[in-house]
Amino acid sequence: MDRIRIRGGRPLEGRIPISGAKNAALPLMIASLLTGETLELRNVPRLADVGLLLRILGNHGVDHAVTGKRPGQTSETGQTIRLNASSVIDTCAPYELVSRMRASFWVIAPLVARFGEARVSLPGGCAIGTRPVDLLITALERLGVAIEIDGGYVQARAAKGLRGGEIVFPKVTVSGTHVAVMAASLAEGETVIENAAREPEIVDLADCLNKMGARVSGAGTSRILVQGVSRLHGATHSVMPDRIETGTYAMAVAMTGGDVLLEETRPEYLQAALDVLGEVGVDIQSTNEGIRVRRDGARLRSVDVTTDPFPGFPTDLQAQFMALMTRAEGTSRIRETIFENRFMHVQELARFGAHIRLDGDSAIVEGVEALKGAPVMATDLRASVSLVIAGLAAEGETEIHRVYHLDRGFEALEAKLARCGAEIERLRAA
Repeated sequence: MDRIRIRGGRPLEGRIPISGAKNAALPLMIASLLTGETLELRNVPRLADVGLLLRILGNHGVDHAVTGKRPGQTSETGQTIRLNASSVIDTCAPYELVSRMRASFWVIAPLVARFGEARVSLPGGCAIGTRPVDLLITALERLGVAIEIDGGYVQARAAKGLRGGEIVFPKVTVSGTHVAVMAASLAEGETVIENAAREPEIVDLADCLNKMGARVSGAGTSRILVQGVSRLHGATHSVMPDRIETGTYAMAVAMTGGDVLLEETRPEYLQAALDVLGEVGVDIQSTNEGIRVRRDGARLRSVDVTTDPFPGFPTDLQAQFMALMTRAEGTSRIRETIFENRFMHVQELARFGAHIRLDGDSAIVEGVEALKGAPVMATDLRASVSLVIAGLAAEGETEIHRVYHLDRGFEALEAKLARCGAEIERLRAA
């Protein structure tokens, strides 16, 4: 397996282009199953998960074409993918594919909405909690879908099509909201989704669906209305910038010190995290080009945070923020409310000399003067990049193993950091 080697202690200076959001690109790609016409998606990040989802969609019979680089493009500026589901040959998503990426389970919504049936394996993915699919299944049942679970597969049937209805989620669920909006777009009549997720990625999906002829309103609020239509058509849509990548690089600059412009991103997508960085002692400035992040040599201040659904502090930035707090002055408490097993990075951060103890759903971080480079192992996507942040500031050399987790969610990470002065390289497997 590939490894990443970092020699820490260098401040970051320069510009980092922010890629298209993985968490927006995946549901947008899945939405291509809702129409027999071509959906063109621009600014799609080059990630392992995107490639895997293309394989899964291809298994259903979706044709795809990836546009080659135009003049001036680099491997960091996104790609254009054209998806055409006019000849879907199979409404079954097998275990060997779905088990590798949880989001692929969402194909159940457009398949049953457009074709009246779907058979999809129960999902796998990162080991950061059970993340059950019961809320997704309940949402489909509220739209008239008959569900049967057999042999690890969810069999969904709606021979006479979907019917609009009222979906009230008992807790906020991003995946459930994605599934409900996609399915309801082709349901007969109106669907009301209460306690809907408010994440920007939900808004991005709704915007794309509306370009395809759907009638979705209220996305970005807790109440979404969907007036079903009989068919959707093709469209062209650009994937929103990745707010988690934005926050990750902002925390990297906060950790190392320096001055970096995060290009083509928007502060409203992660204002809660930017506000916390301001409390920590980081200078955050919005510009016409993006977000400028600066920190001089002053010691970081410890700050308590609690993860919450949008617009709160994102769970996907919790590991990165914990790495930052390992060098803050004082003690911080980081409370995780979204996923129950999302502290697996704690033992790896401890290898740098970090002082962290767990207390139920919270991690208590006592800042230290310095971290020491060490061999460490990534356990999941966001945990892996927290180790990169720690390594950038640690004295000496850090080697990160199992970096395939990074490739799932961060495009050209080593190149972006190296161009800003980081001493970082990928060691390819023999």
